[in-house]
Amino acid sequence: MNGIYILLTIFVYFTLLLWVARFTGRKSDNDAFFRGNRKSPWYVVSFGMIGASLSGVTFVSVPGMVKNTDMTYMQTCLGFFFGYLIIAHVLLPLYYKLNLTTIYSYLKERIGNYSYKTGASFFFLSKIIGAAARLYLVCLILQHYVFDIYEVPFALTVSVIVLLIWLYTRKSGIKTIVWTDSLQTLCLIIALGLILYQVAKEMDLGIGGMIQVVSESEHSRIFVFDDWHSKQNFFKQFISGIFITIVMTGLDQDMMQKNLTCKNLKDAQKNMYCYGLSFVPVNLLFLTLGVLLLLLAQQTELSLPSKADDMLPFFAAEGHLGSSILVFFTIGIIAAAFSSADSALTALTTSFSIDILNISNRSEKEAETIRKRVHLGISVLFIGIILLFKAANNDSIIDAIYIIASYTYGPLLGLFVFGLFTRMQPRDRYVPYVAIASPFICFGIDRAVYTATGYQFGYEMLMFNGLLTFVGLTLLSIKNKNQVYGN
Repeated sequence: MNGIYILLTIFVYFTLLLWVARFTGRKSDNDAFFRGNRKSPWYVVSFGMIGASLSGVTFVSVPGMVKNTDMTYMQTCLGFFFGYLIIAHVLLPLYYKLNLTTIYSYLKERIGNYSYKTGASFFFLSKIIGAAARLYLVCLILQHYVFDIYEVPFALTVSVIVLLIWLYTRKSGIKTIVWTDSLQTLCLIIALGLILYQVAKEMDLGIGGMIQVVSESEHSRIFVFDDWHSKQNFFKQFISGIFITIVMTGLDQDMMQKNLTCKNLKDAQKNMYCYGLSFVPVNLLFLTLGVLLLLLAQQTELSLPSKADDMLPFFAAEGHLGSSILVFFTIGIIAAAFSSADSALTALTTSFSIDILNISNRSEKEAETIRKRVHLGISVLFIGIILLFKAANNDSIIDAIYIIASYTYGPLLGLFVFGLFTRMQPRDRYVPYVAIASPFICFGIDRAVYTATGYQFGYEMLMFNGLLTFVGLTLLSIKNKNQVYGN
């Protein structure tokens, strides 16, 4: 019966998304797909970006993180906010000044074509791995609690989910996603609130009681100042949070593409302030849910799954919180997963079409044909990468995503910082070699330092990776006497 509830929920939810896509898809063209015709209301973009940032991974992994690392993830979230401020005042003015469709076009104007292609390629690699990892977790949950019962192969489950996303994004792209993401964020927040309410009800707690039991829990620890070897050290997580935001939002075509649909720079900055402020309390609620679930398990003497990511699905799908919570949980993870994956698919299509295939120099009709083929091809690639993740699971997918980002987004960070804050001009044709070498050198240093001292790099590897790329570009440089954008 649980499987039927979930299938009906997915059907109703997807029907609603298709209706929104049809409504927003009227008179669409390439500009609508790539830039939303620059007519999106900033408050709609801001609200929708919450769901796109959280993803199904956050919905499942963040409550589970409490089991092993308490509420220390909040240190990273606090850093996120300051990262959003930097994006609003450093990167967004540059993107609007140059009237960019893809943000990597800046690298072409500032450094050269090789740097431009390198930046776009690293984004493509980073985003498709990260987005596939996020969607993989949701596919895995649905497979375990629904489709295994009907002996549906995992590959078919993945294919159908990706097909659904392809269907409602294929016509209007970012123009549709700005609105569907807002709908999905609303569903996600309502689902989170109702799950919290039901957990509190099971524990006979009001709002005051929830605050008290969470604050008194051994898992309520947020700040870690005394252990420099720990990945949870405050300074590591806070500073890493700033740079994670800069690269995974400010240097990410996916997130910036939404910002660039706003009417002007002022609206885009309003969007960033509002979105940045809301991200902290939403994550605090997810962590609060994790603490409450651990306390509820102790009260009821339930044996929790060994994997942290399985904790919330265990309570929801096994009926420990009532049948209604299963519906809310399904809406939450589907909303979060779709809002993250649909924008990633659109951003990857945009970047590959414009940055790699250079369709801007083609006729409108020819460009549209190529864009549609790329959109379909990337959807198929999504399926393949998700199936690879099935063979290489990790206890905490969100942690794995940030670690992957440390290696793949690092060169992007180095490229943009170099372009924005120096007047030097590197030998462009050698830039790809520096960008590729940097992550490998970082990995080698990480292993060597850990073996010699026991110190384990965390998310701060992102900054070190960017620094290595910056140093490499400096060594390749000659003095550039021309004015550089952003200086």
